[in-house]
Amino acid sequence: MSAKYPKIKVRLTGTDGNAFAILGKVSGALRKAKVPANEVARFYASATKGDYNDLLYTCSLWVEIS
Repeated sequence: MSAKYPKIKVRLTGTDGNAFAILGKVSGALRKAKVPANEVARFYASATKGDYNDLLYTCSLWVEIS
């Protein structure tokens, strides 16, 4: 399954497994790419619904992560 915004690439290495840092990186990348605010809010709501593994999976559904 490919990401919703495959041209947005986010490198998660260096975040030390910090969920808030990951949320910030992906949200920031979405905003920088001029994704509408309501879409960013939808990402954030979805990413914060579950546990850490759900967060990573949700990020991969929205952007290309490495």
